[in-house]
Amino acid sequence: MEQQKRVLMELTTDQLETGLRGVPVGYCTTSSVDPVKGLFYVGQPVEDLAERDPEDVIHLLLNKCWPDAAQKAAFARTLAEHQAVDPAVFASMKALPRAGHPMKWLIHALNVLGMVSSSGDYRRDCIDVIAKIPVLVAAIFRIREGWGEPIAPKAGLNYMENFVHMLGVPGLSAEQATKLTHLMRVFDVVHMDHGGGNLSTFVGKAVASGHADMYESLASAMAALAGPLHGKANQECLEFVQECVHKVAGKLDAESVRALINQKLANKELIFGFGHAVLRVEDPRARALRKLGEELCPHDANFTMVKLLSEVVPAILKANPKISDPFPNVDSASGSLLMACGLTKPEYYTVLFGLSRVVGIAAQIVYERCEARHGKGTPIIRPKYLFSPEGTAKGEPEARSTG
Repeated sequence: MEQQKRVLMELTTDQLETGLRGVPVGYCTTSSVDPVKGLFYVGQPVEDLAERDPEDVIHLLLNKCWPDAAQKAAFARTLAEHQAVDPAVFASMKALPRAGHPMKWLIHALNVLGMVSSSGDYRRDCIDVIAKIPVLVAAIFRIREGWGEPIAPKAGLNYMENFVHMLGVPGLSAEQATKLTHLMRVFDVVHMDHGGGNLSTFVGKAVASGHADMYESLASAMAALAGPLHGKANQECLEFVQECVHKVAGKLDAESVRALINQKLANKELIFGFGHAVLRVEDPRARALRKLGEELCPHDANFTMVKLLSEVVPAILKANPKISDPFPNVDSASGSLLMACGLTKPEYYTVLFGLSRVVGIAAQIVYERCEARHGKGTPIIRPKYLFSPEGTAKGEPEARSTG
């Protein structure tokens, strides 16, 4: 153990200014990402959980076990007891500029929710925000899009069924609503958590380490999620897929897609939806979403392009030795499925990501504040920076151990 501790602390200047990539800083009790095996929730492959009830997966992440029948019913009652949102939150949302990106609305909503709901008890507020986040996100759609007043939760509906009910998407048929509900159940599960070191999770935990409350911490996490290198990638991937569909002009076949991707690479254009910071195999969440797409929208042009890209692009990218992961990631498919199932405003897709990811971040905040270090909680985040007037702006310093 002492040798392991020494190895973990042997840093070099090669690891500076790399976004802490790969530097161990703590424990994650909810999920893990293995480069060659994929994403696991409490040791279970996320691909195997994709069709489970979202409430059961939330229970798993919070309690590290599946609920039995009595626990399932009790947990459903607890979530229902916390669903009601103070009208002051909706009133504040109605005053926001509609030009603001929906993620800014979500950050605002969480902040105001904390003003009226925070108890200062991380465990209680974890449940509270998980119960209320579908209500908040549905209200963002309705108020910002002018669909009407927020719709209250309906007793007896499950987590994502209630979310689709509260959305009340205008013009959505019963068949489309059924498809959207199925999609949102799977989308919610596969986006709930992703280890402890992704940007939004780390930021949320770092802010909580200063004893900010759950709502402030999650608002900061959502600000981190909002960037194009993190949560906004699903929106950009859909735009990329749509562009590809347009450019092949109806020729939805492997040969046309291969020629298009080669041309894009020759033009030094970005290829969206491929590669991952940790994985070195195909993202299992991408497979789960494509499998669902075969059921929900097999003939949709965007989804057809998603499938073709997944078949064609990896072999092309493998030819570049600088690319360590040429495989599809979760963002490659999610936006296209949301579009096909009736949510046709891509600017909201990151908010849907946030709706799901709040669960894992809140669960991890509870661990770090209430359980870590035998209940003392982790100390305030305070990494060390080395003074250098020029940093690496004028060349990399020689690599050396920093202790």
